[in-house]
Amino acid sequence: MSTVPSTDRSRTDRPNGDRTRVVVLGAAGRDFHDFNVVFRDDPRVEVVAFTATQIPDIAGRRYPPELAGPFYPQGIPILAESELIPLVEREHVEAVVFAYSDVRHEHVMHLAEQCIAAGADFRLHAARHTMLRSSKPVVAVTAVRTGVGKSQTTRYLAKLLTNLALRVVAVRHPMPYGDLVAQACQRFATYADLDRHDCTIEEREEYEPHLDAGVVVYAGVDYERILREAEQEADVILWDGGNNDLPFYVPDLHVVLADPLRPGDETAYHPGEANVRMADVVIVAKCDSARSADIEAVEASVRALNPRATVLRADSPVTVDDWTLVSGCRVIVVEDGPTLTHGSMTYGAGVVGARIAGAAEIVDPTPYAVGSLAATYAKYPNARGILPAMGYGAQQVRDLEATIRAAVEAGACDTVVSGTPIDLTRVLTVPVPLVRARYELSELVPGGLAAAVRAALPLETLGAARGATPAGRTP
Repeated sequence: MSTVPSTDRSRTDRPNGDRTRVVVLGAAGRDFHDFNVVFRDDPRVEVVAFTATQIPDIAGRRYPPELAGPFYPQGIPILAESELIPLVEREHVEAVVFAYSDVRHEHVMHLAEQCIAAGADFRLHAARHTMLRSSKPVVAVTAVRTGVGKSQTTRYLAKLLTNLALRVVAVRHPMPYGDLVAQACQRFATYADLDRHDCTIEEREEYEPHLDAGVVVYAGVDYERILREAEQEADVILWDGGNNDLPFYVPDLHVVLADPLRPGDETAYHPGEANVRMADVVIVAKCDSARSADIEAVEASVRALNPRATVLRADSPVTVDDWTLVSGCRVIVVEDGPTLTHGSMTYGAGVVGARIAGAAEIVDPTPYAVGSLAATYAKYPNARGILPAMGYGAQQVRDLEATIRAAVEAGACDTVVSGTPIDLTRVLTVPVPLVRARYELSELVPGGLAAAVRAALPLETLGAARGATPAGRTP
C-alpha cells in the first residue's frame, strides 16, 4: 500500500473551511513571537497547536486566549514535539513553521523531511517578516551559539552607551515559563521586581547583571507591547538575544558573537549562520581561552559568510571573588544551564575560574544528582562533570540544592564555584562556601565597538533633546 499522503485539500478535508491549518514548532519564545506578529490577526490562518522542546514543563499547557486574540477564544494547545507527525495527520495540517533556535542544520531538515512526508509544507520565517521596527535606535546582540558571550557583550555595550549619557533599556529575549498572561509585559528595575515576578534562575541570570549596572530590563511574551513601553523611557533599545536566535526588532547595529571554542558552528547551526550573514559587527570572543588556529579559522569563516561585516576579537577574562576559598579545595562547579545543555559546552567560566584560583579537584557531581538533574545528565551527557544551573522552576532549584548537599554530606566537596551571572545564594542555600566566578568582555584592540556605535547611531541628537551631557564632557 502506498504511504504517499493524500494531496486532496478540499473543504471536506479541512475542518475549518478555507483557513490554512498551521502548527508552530517552538520552545516558549520565538514561536509565540512569530504567532503574535505573523498569524494572530490573520483570518486566513488557523494555528491548531504549538509544539515544545528544549525547555521542561512547557508541553501540556495552552497559549492563553488573552494573548492569542479573537480568533482563538479557547487559546491554543501546546504539545510535545514528539507528537508532531500524528498531529499533522490527525488535524490535516498544511504547514509547519519552525520557530526555535540553537539547533544543527541537520536537525531542522530532518523535521522538514518528516513534515513533507506527512503532507505538510515546512517553513522558516525570514527575519524581516518577524522583526518589529522601533521609533528609537536599536542595538541588537545575538550569536552563533548559546554560551558564546552575549551577556557580557550586552553589559559592555550598555556601559558604553550609558557613558554617552544615553538612557538605555535592555529588552531580553523571552523566557516565559510561568503564567503567560501575567508575563505578557514585564519591567525589572530592582531585585524586588525579580521576586515579584517569581523569576527562575535562568531569568535571574539574564536580568540581575543589568540591574546591578542600573539598566532597566523588559521581557515577557508580547514584544510589540514591550517595545512600545520600553520606548517611553529609552534613548536606545538594547536587544539582549537568547540562544542564537534572530533579533525581534530591526537593528540599527547588529553585533554577533562567534565562538572559537566551537569552530565550525558558525556555519552549522540555525539560525546562527543567518545572524553572521546579517551582522554589522562580528566579535570572535574567548580569544584568551582558544587556540590561535581556531580563532583564525572562525574569523576566516565569518569573512567568507559576510565580507561587509567588521570583525573584532575579544577576550573573556575570568575573575574569582575569593580565591582563598578555592585554592587547594575540592570544588563543585555550577555553570549556566543552557550553555551546557542545548549549547553543548562541557565547561564555562566557573571551570576557568576554579582552575585560575588553584582548585585541587573539580568534583564530578553526577553520582549525587537528584531528580531533574539526573534527567538532565541522561539527556545531555556532555554536561557530566559540571553542575548545570537548571532553575526553570522551584523543583529544579530544590534538586540543584539537594545535589550539592548530597556531595557535601558524602565528604566530596569543600566549596562551590558558580560561573552563573547571578548570586545563587539569593535562591538557594548550600552548606559550604559559594564563590562566584565573573567574566567580562575585553576588546583586544579597544575602541572597535565604540566606533561601530558612533557610525550606526545618531548620537549627537539622541540625548540632545533632554540636554544630556556624555560622561567626561562639559556642555
